[in-house]
Amino acid sequence: MNELQQLNESHGLLLVFVNVLLEQIGLPVPAYPTLIVTGALAMQSKPLLGAGVLVAMFACLIADGLWYWAGKRYGGVLLKSICKISLSQDTCIRQGLTVYDRVGPRAMLLSKFLPGAGALVTTVAGMNGTPLAIFMRYSLAGSFIWAGSALLLGMLFTDAIIPLLGWLTGYLPLAIGGVLAAFALFLGWKYWKRRRLLARTSQVPRISVPQLLALRDTVDAPVIIDVRPTFHTAVIEGIPGAVSISLEEPLEPWVEKLGDVDMVFYCACPNELSAALLAQKLHAHGLTRGKALTGGLDAWRNAQIEPDAAGETATA
Repeated sequence: MNELQQLNESHGLLLVFVNVLLEQIGLPVPAYPTLIVTGALAMQSKPLLGAGVLVAMFACLIADGLWYWAGKRYGGVLLKSICKISLSQDTCIRQGLTVYDRVGPRAMLLSKFLPGAGALVTTVAGMNGTPLAIFMRYSLAGSFIWAGSALLLGMLFTDAIIPLLGWLTGYLPLAIGGVLAAFALFLGWKYWKRRRLLARTSQVPRISVPQLLALRDTVDAPVIIDVRPTFHTAVIEGIPGAVSISLEEPLEPWVEKLGDVDMVFYCACPNELSAALLAQKLHAHGLTRGKALTGGLDAWRNAQIEPDAAGETATA
């Protein structure tokens, strides 16, 4: 254990910086356990404890700044890229936008405690045009809460953590195997949940963009319903004439307003998941004539771009 203490004193801050930076950038290398161990080992060196907080905050600010800048520049495209590597990619965008819509930049105070949420929330902050000074204030505050809580846990439970580290040092292969097995079980559980949700929502009928376009100017034109969170509808324009209904709001008033009409639901999420979920909720209220738009908003926007491109080619 003395060797571990010496290693922490000589290279501990560098390890904290690299680990936190990589995790906040988006790599699956959890930094919270590293900070807890640092807190436990730093009980004999209080300056190292304070430096650990500052180093972690600096690493978080670098990563947050990169996501913030990228969000301002690339917006929704980047948001989809983040959610493609998420374990809950079907609900990733909706959850991130809904949280930011409700609490604004204050979401950064606790977002780092949820895997992947830090990058998602800071990207949304950039998309929303949050002033840089406000962004930095909440980023630093959230980083302090996150890193400080881990170091504090290490300090409080140092008497239990130090013997555990000694045991792990002696049984390192067994410890690594246990961690990998737990991670594999977690991935399997998330995959099973996702497959079950997709199987349930696949029962909702789909309609393609060409089919919707063919119906728009007829007497059988359906009511188009935008399922995206309010923040997303304000930042990125949707289908003209669509009615905005989010998954989180009460549906009883809408049941009376809509009546028994043909409806097409769309979202900006993989597998039309949010659209299908709202269709199912309204189906439970007796509105059974709902379909989800295949491909969602992306498919609609692509259909609008392709004819324009073809027209420009013909003119040239």
